[in-house]
Amino acid sequence: MIYTVTFNPSIDYIVTVEDFQQGRVNRSSKELMFPGGKGINVSMVLSNLGFQNTALGFLAGFTGEHIQEMLEKNGVNADFIKVKQGISRINIKVRSKQESEINGMGPVIKNEDIDRLYSKLDKLQNGDILVLAGSIPSVLPENMYSDIMNYLQNKEIKIAVDATKDLLVNVLKYKPFFIKPNNYELGEIYGVELKTREEVVPYAKKMQQKGARNVLVSMAGEGAVLVAEDGQVYMSPSPDGQVKNSVGAGDSMVAGFIAGYLETGDYKEAFRRGLLTGSASAFHEGLATKKDVQDLGKVFQLD
Repeated sequence: MIYTVTFNPSIDYIVTVEDFQQGRVNRSSKELMFPGGKGINVSMVLSNLGFQNTALGFLAGFTGEHIQEMLEKNGVNADFIKVKQGISRINIKVRSKQESEINGMGPVIKNEDIDRLYSKLDKLQNGDILVLAGSIPSVLPENMYSDIMNYLQNKEIKIAVDATKDLLVNVLKYKPFFIKPNNYELGEIYGVELKTREEVVPYAKKMQQKGARNVLVSMAGEGAVLVAEDGQVYMSPSPDGQVKNSVGAGDSMVAGFIAGYLETGDYKEAFRRGLLTGSASAFHEGLATKKDVQDLGKVFQLD
């Protein structure tokens, strides 16, 4: 079974305004609404690709109930903990000549809620995959992900981590199956600017030397890099296409990589599938479907 954890889920409300004017009444020309949060995006795409999975995390209030409904409608097993204080976030993105975002705060997560999460993690079995993705609320410690990995280290579970800064660095000693920073996040860790795939490779190898088994680095239009545990390095530009929505593209790459690895056991094909799935989400308003990935795969092969 594949499990994802999202500490701070949201409703992502995307509003298109032709010519946004600050301080005036504006009317939308298009509106979209999705369940949001990196782990949730991974779960949604895995479900789209035909992989059964369970989404864990925390929900609160009427917004939390709607997130649960949207996930279940998409075929995701939503096994969230209901938090008593606050509501799940509403994140607003205004698309106009420029894009602007307002992200909500999220509910209050207490120690008793964390204890309930660990009770759910106790159910994981050898051979399961766990995805820890996204930021965590400010009330929780930066070692939250590493604490979870420490808790599970006696089980044979493949853990993927998509996070930033200390949240990511702290997990490396527990040898995650793979991590997926983007090039900006990787550069931020080492205090450098990484613009090309070739520049990314030595820093991805540094993350591997610190413990990550596989390091997958997304680079938006520049493609991606995989430094695999078998010693191979894979680099590729992205497939050609018109970007319509960048939200969830990196999370889709995580889902595609997992799907490709589970189906083939081959890192090169997992890397290719990750690229395809991330790009398929970027080229559509919603998250990638299996058909989107298959159609794109007909015209894209790795060098």
